[in-house]
Amino acid sequence: MMNLKLKTLCLVIVGSIVTFSLQAQQGTVNVSQDSDIKKLLEYKRDITTSTVYRIQVYQNVDPDKAQLEKSKFLEQFNEWPVDIVWNTPNYKVWVGNFSTRLEADRAWAKIKTKYMYAIIFQPKTDK
Repeated sequence: MMNLKLKTLCLVIVGSIVTFSLQAQQGTVNVSQDSDIKKLLEYKRDITTSTVYRIQVYQNVDPDKAQLEKSKFLEQFNEWPVDIVWNTPNYKVWVGNFSTRLEADRAWAKIKTKYMYAIIFQPKTDK
């Protein structure tokens, strides 16, 4: 009986010590980070969630002809960025990086006067 009381007392003492030591592990953590990180995260979120419209004005299997068409386009319209994209099996001349369909439609109306086969599309994004 005495031995059982001694064991119980030892368990209570050990339990109390463990409880006090666990409480001693609490504290606060202060994270110090550059203020630009928040801006970069918001910028990245905007990029990945935003819809982009582009206008395709030309496509051909010959990269030199696509480059020539890009040069001709820039002589006539230099207000939008122009890229040549290789999409099997064609080289495509893509114009702009429009954030709204209305903006793309306005550009397309101007471009359509010289490039009757120009189309507006949303490029596939890798996510």
